[in-house]
Amino acid sequence: MFSLISAGVAPGVALLSYFYLKDEYEAEPLSFVLRMFLFGVLLVFPIMFIQYVLSAEGIVASPAAEAFLSAALLEEFVKWFVVYFFVYDHDEFDEPYDGIVYSASVSLGFATLENILYLLANGVETAIARALLPVSSHALFSVIMGFYFGKAKFAVKKRRYYLWASFLLPFFLHGVYDWLLLAKERWGYYMGLFMLALWWAALRKVKQAKGYARPQAVPPVKSQA
Repeated sequence: MFSLISAGVAPGVALLSYFYLKDEYEAEPLSFVLRMFLFGVLLVFPIMFIQYVLSAEGIVASPAAEAFLSAALLEEFVKWFVVYFFVYDHDEFDEPYDGIVYSASVSLGFATLENILYLLANGVETAIARALLPVSSHALFSVIMGFYFGKAKFAVKKRRYYLWASFLLPFFLHGVYDWLLLAKERWGYYMGLFMLALWWAALRKVKQAKGYARPQAVPPVKSQA
């Protein structure tokens, strides 16, 4: 049991640690980051209940509906809602890269508990595939979300545009991801290309967000005559 739970927790914690440690200028308070992670954990239960109802009532009767409505729209909106209402106006959100840290915290909290529940039901032998696909994809969607949250927070213009992008782009990418899994017979080939492109785009956003955050210049010390 311990090894199974460890396998479920490890990918999410590793990815969150990676994005957290990339914040080179002013690390976010670990307590606040962990609080957002726990928010993500708690989101699993209401989302699973709603997804069950949608399936039982026949509302999601096709792969496209299941991918874009039951999975992508519901999960990404709830995660976006948490970041927007609990982080966006917080004093600790004080540089563009912080959007990535906090979005990743919420998403990886969600992905971690989801991963543990899946491994409990299907066995630890699925741990590597889960780490490479569902957990990683949640992290990468959150990078896109957080990048545009950071743009919106500090932009002089087009804030509404960036806020819409912070939701719509992760929603679309998540929908495509699930649709490939559900609708494509030879999904492995398409998924490999999709994940490579997603990693490239997310790491590029990390680099760009870090470039927007500059440490404050230290004023020169005046020499005494």
